[in-house]
Amino acid sequence: MPNGQHGQQQPSAGGQWYPPEWPDRIRALADGSLVPVEPRRAATVMLLRDTPDGPAVHMLRRRASMAFAGGAYAYPGGGVDPRDEEHQVGWAGPSREDWAARLGTDPLTAQAIVCGAVRETFEEAGVLLAGQTPDEIVGDTTGDDWEADRQALVARELSFAEFLDRRGLRLRSDLLGAWARWITPEFEPRRYDTWFFVAALPEGQRTRNASTEADRTVWIRPADAAAGYDKGELLMMPPTISTLRSLEPYGSAGGALAAAAGQDLAPVLAQATLEDGEVVLSWPGHDEFTKRVRPSGPAGPVDPADPAASGGPA
Repeated sequence: MPNGQHGQQQPSAGGQWYPPEWPDRIRALADGSLVPVEPRRAATVMLLRDTPDGPAVHMLRRRASMAFAGGAYAYPGGGVDPRDEEHQVGWAGPSREDWAARLGTDPLTAQAIVCGAVRETFEEAGVLLAGQTPDEIVGDTTGDDWEADRQALVARELSFAEFLDRRGLRLRSDLLGAWARWITPEFEPRRYDTWFFVAALPEGQRTRNASTEADRTVWIRPADAAAGYDKGELLMMPPTISTLRSLEPYGSAGGALAAAAGQDLAPVLAQATLEDGEVVLSWPGHDEFTKRVRPSGPAGPVDPADPAASGGPA
């Protein structure tokens, strides 16, 4: 679950996760004493299933003890494994070249990003978007042999290509749709360039909390999760709540997947500026996350006029 920022929760009236070390780091970036680190490529998946009340999305709550986004709700996801660029994996669906054009990368990088999305969904939710033929998808993946392979993937003892080859499987890239791209702000010590994907839960498979980083998993309608965020009941990073809100118009998992081709993948990168000694943090195109931090405290009070202060992410 990589998207975003680093640090412990900053209490606020809403559900936006706000690390207390941000102001000092933002000022250091502004005065040139902080050199941004290169972001690591990552992928995360908004897994959907249909319910009588509309599609629900699978979310994990990070353990409160985690240094990175402790207590925040997120989707299954993580860093891209460089080994996934080295070998061509079994593949079905749109070609690597098609994915490269969609993601704005070269074909091998696109393969690694898509592999990362599928691998992380299996590692953290036990759901595998793969099959033995281009038209097939595996069923139940909860057996002991599957669990042994999942554990080996988590430990990086087994590459995803080796896993697929061992089981005679092809990655089903047609079951994924690229939805958004967010890059961790330049003032953060841990940075990710994260592609968000959408996928429907395959028939015959079920999710489980397979992540050691999460203490809870839920299936929840995007509108309900967003309402919980607005009330300050659910903690999320800006990329998470933004993508949740963008899912609300769709009446089915299939409808969301079909709409993925039209989603804007222009990267969203936070901007930090200093105005009269006050730090202003904003995400272009996402005004609800704007923060104005005064120099009166370690994190400064939030401007009451800020939409995020009344409920407005890795």
